[in-house]
Amino acid sequence: MKPVRPRTLVLLAVVAALFGWLLLDTWTRRGGEPPPLPWTAAAGTFALAVAVPAAGLPVRRWVQGRRERPLDPLVAARTVVFAEAAAYGGAVLAGWYAAQGLDLLPDLVGSRLTRLIVAAAALVGAVLLSGAGLLVQRWCRIPPDDDEH
Repeated sequence: MKPVRPRTLVLLAVVAALFGWLLLDTWTRRGGEPPPLPWTAAAGTFALAVAVPAAGLPVRRWVQGRRERPLDPLVAARTVVFAEAAAYGGAVLAGWYAAQGLDLLPDLVGSRLTRLIVAAAALVGAVLLSGAGLLVQRWCRIPPDDDEH
């Protein structure tokens, strides 16, 4: 399995932000209301950013040699897939929340300022989620054998 590259995640976030901003700009120019952005969006991304490393800790401990009990290979594989999904999902969400913030910038009055703050908080959570995915993916790497033979 190839590790996710940070450059790919940045590119994905930029494309998602551009596409999301174009979509939102077109929607609001035609008189549509922007989609709701509740605080739970930010809270959910922060919660996932904590859950991903928590799921990766058993694999990290096992890789580091603290092996009180055997690690099920299926659990390790699922952890890597979870980390990869978190990295990609966080990048897409970061782009989406950035697009919502960009759409709000031209006219910051009243509730739009609150929405911008929520979008910024959700953006930070999404970046942390993506970073957590990269970190756990790194934890799941098995070091090469020291055997030279």
